[in-house]
Amino acid sequence: MPRINLLPWREEQRRERKLHFMVALGGATVVALAFAFFAYLMMGSMISGQQHRNETLRSEIKRVDKQIEEINSLESSKQKFIARMEIIEKLQRSRPEIVHVFDAIVRTLPDGTYLTSVKQSDKRLKFEGVAQSSTRVSAFMRNIDSSEWLRNPELEVVESKKGDALGSVFKLSADQVTSAGSDEDKPVRGKGPPRRVVARSGGAP
Repeated sequence: MPRINLLPWREEQRRERKLHFMVALGGATVVALAFAFFAYLMMGSMISGQQHRNETLRSEIKRVDKQIEEINSLESSKQKFIARMEIIEKLQRSRPEIVHVFDAIVRTLPDGTYLTSVKQSDKRLKFEGVAQSSTRVSAFMRNIDSSEWLRNPELEVVESKKGDALGSVFKLSADQVTSAGSDEDKPVRGKGPPRRVVARSGGAP
């Protein structure tokens, strides 16, 4: 019976299988590398896109912050402008009032009485003057009570010096009534707070 040597054929088959395995391994390696490269590119693209969005957000935030600062600055300027307008309107309203006040002073001042000083602090007026007698001072206060632009007369000092032909030196104060005031600013004729009177005579302190 003839004998057949199968070793060369088996060796050839083993080499073919090894070659097929190496080709398959190489193909798998190439596919894996391609997939890894593609994943790297995708990840880089996603990171780049996110960074671009973050930069856009930061830029928008800066722009909005700047707009907020401008709005706050405009609001501050608006408040200052409104305050100036209120001051100007107040001064415009007070211009004719001071004329009425001086006219009221002239009308309320009785005969035999003249003023040596008139001072104003806000709405408070302080009068200093000389009257022929304390009766003239009382008449002056009654006239203030009846005035439309003055109210709440308060006598501080009335001094009569012996041998002084000028009469009685007095100091009194009153409130100015503003046309834009509330009901409390409106004059109430014949009414007012209790008046403090300090009478001096004979040069006594």
